[in-house]
Amino acid sequence: MNILGINAYHGNASAAIVCNGRLIAAVEEERFNRVKYAAGFPAQAIRYCLKEAGVTLAEIDHVGVPRNPSARLATKLFYALRMPSFALERAKVLTKFTGIPEALARIFDADPKKLAAKFHRVEHHQAHLASSFYCSPFENAALLSADGLGDFASTMWGTGSGSRMSIDGAVVFPHSLGLFYSGVTQYLGFLKFGDEYKVMGLAGYGEPERMNVFREIVQFDEDSNANGFRLSLDFFTHHRTGPEMSWAEADKTPTLGKMFSDEMAERLGPVRTTEEPLEQRHRNLAASLQARLEEVYLGMLRKLAARTRLKTVCLAGGVAFNCVANGKIFDATPFEQVYVHPAAGDAGLAVGAAFHVWHQKLGKPRSFVMDHAYWGPGYSGEEIRRAIDSNGIAQNGYCVTELPEKELMSKTAALVADGKILGWFQGRCEWGPRALGNRSIVADPRRQEMKEILNRRIKHREIFRPFAPSILAESTAEYFEKSHPSPFMTLAYSVRAEKRGRIPAPTHVDGTGRLQTVTREANPRYHALISAFRDLTGVPMVLNTSFNDNEPIVCRPEEALDCFLRTQMDALVLGDFLITKS
Repeated sequence: MNILGINAYHGNASAAIVCNGRLIAAVEEERFNRVKYAAGFPAQAIRYCLKEAGVTLAEIDHVGVPRNPSARLATKLFYALRMPSFALERAKVLTKFTGIPEALARIFDADPKKLAAKFHRVEHHQAHLASSFYCSPFENAALLSADGLGDFASTMWGTGSGSRMSIDGAVVFPHSLGLFYSGVTQYLGFLKFGDEYKVMGLAGYGEPERMNVFREIVQFDEDSNANGFRLSLDFFTHHRTGPEMSWAEADKTPTLGKMFSDEMAERLGPVRTTEEPLEQRHRNLAASLQARLEEVYLGMLRKLAARTRLKTVCLAGGVAFNCVANGKIFDATPFEQVYVHPAAGDAGLAVGAAFHVWHQKLGKPRSFVMDHAYWGPGYSGEEIRRAIDSNGIAQNGYCVTELPEKELMSKTAALVADGKILGWFQGRCEWGPRALGNRSIVADPRRQEMKEILNRRIKHREIFRPFAPSILAESTAEYFEKSHPSPFMTLAYSVRAEKRGRIPAPTHVDGTGRLQTVTREANPRYHALISAFRDLTGVPMVLNTSFNDNEPIVCRPEEALDCFLRTQMDALVLGDFLITKS
C-alpha cells in the first residue's frame, strides 16, 4: 500500500511517501525550486517521491493532506465575521486546498477523475504529533505539538500507545507560543519569515531583565489543572487583523504581516529597525523572550508528565525547533527520553499526514523508526562526475582527484585540521532544515576565529549566530553534560567547562552547543571523517554548518559546485572526489 503525504499552500511545502508502513522518501520543495521556505504546491517534491519509491500516480492508494477545514469550525466562523479581509484570504487558500486532486493529476498529465487514491484530511497538529510519535522508537509516549497556527490551533497534547494516538487538549487561536515568539522577533527588527532561530541565538548574549513584562505578555499558571496558556492580546494585532501570512506562491518566500502592537513599544522601549545596530537592550529582550518561552514550554511538559505518568515524550511543531529549551527538558521535567522529529516544523506535516493515515485511519501496526534524516535526493558517482566535467572546474585552477574512501577520509581530515573550510556533499539530502553530514560545511572546532570566519566569509550572516558541533555519539559524555542522543541537532547541551577552551568555535557564548550525535549506523562516511579528525587531533568532533549561502541547502552536485566557487571555501568533497585549489 502506497500513501503520499502532501504539505501544500503553506510554508515549507513538502511531500513524503510511505510504502507498506515504511518511509521511502521525504523532501521540501525548496530543495528543487531554490526558494527558501517555499509554499505553493510541491510538484517537484512529489515527482521525486514517486520516482524514489518506483511507483506511478495510479499506484498511490491514499493521499494525506494536513489540513481539516471542519476542525474548530465555530471558532473559524466567529473570527471570519470579525475579520472579513482575513477570512477572504483564508477562503482563497482553502479553494486551492480543495483543488489538490486536480493539481496532483496535472503534474502527471492525468485525468483527476480517474485517480484511484482516496484523499484524507488530517488536522494540522494531529499530523505534527503523528510525525514525531510514529517515527519514534517509543511504544508509549506523551505528545506535544506547539507552533504558530494550524487549523486555528497553536498547541495540542495527548498520548501515543502502539499505533494509536489520543488527543487530550489544545490551545486555540488567538493564543500561541509561536506567534508570541514571532511577534517579539519582529519587534526586535528580524522581519523575515523564519527569523526566530536568530533571536534564539541572540538570547545567549543577554540577561532576562524584563521578565515582569514577559510574564504579563504570556500568562501561564503551573498550579492549575489546565495545561494551556493565554496571551495578553494588548501586545498583539493578529486577533484583530488575522495573522497576515502569504503562503500561496511557490516561487516566493512566505511573508508575515506585523504581529505586535504599539503596546509592546510602550512597555519595552522603541522598536528596533532592521538597519539599527544591536544594543545590549535588544540582547536582554531576546533573553527575556527565550526565558519566558522556556518557563511556559517546560511548565506544560511538567504538567503533561504528571498527567500521563510517562517518562518518554515526542515533540513537533515549530516551537520544538527551540533546541535551547529542549536541552533543558531532562533537568526541568520528569521526562527521561525525548524524540524530536528532524522536520519538526511544517515540512514534517507531509510525513505526519502519511503515517496518520497508515496508523490512525487504517489501523496498521508500526514497523518503522526514523533513526536518520537522509530521505532526499542522492546522486551517483557518474552523475557527480558529469557535474564536475560540465562545470569545467578542473580547467580553472582547481585539482580534482577521485580517491578510495580511506585515503579520502585521511586527506579530508588533514585539511580540516589545518584550518581549511570544507564543503562536504554525500549521499541523500537531509530531511528538515539541519545539515547533518550529507550537505554540510565542515571546519575545525578548535579554532576560536573559525566562527567569525565562517559568518563573514562563507555564510554572509549576522556575526552573533552560533555553529553546531557534530560529535561521535560514543564521545558525547566526554564533552557535554548530557549524553542523550541528539541525531537531528534539536537539543542544546552545556559543554563541559573543562572542554570549552578545547572547542571554542561551536561553543555558544552561553556555554552550550546545539550538537549532532553521529553514529556509524546512521552515517558511516561522516562518522569515518570525524573519526579520522579525532585520530589526528584528539578531538572527536567537527564544526558543522549547512552547505548554503543565504539560500536553501544545496541539493544537486551542480549547486554544491556553484556555492563552493562563489564563496571562499578551501576544498570540496563531492562523493569520492576531492576538489582543492591547485
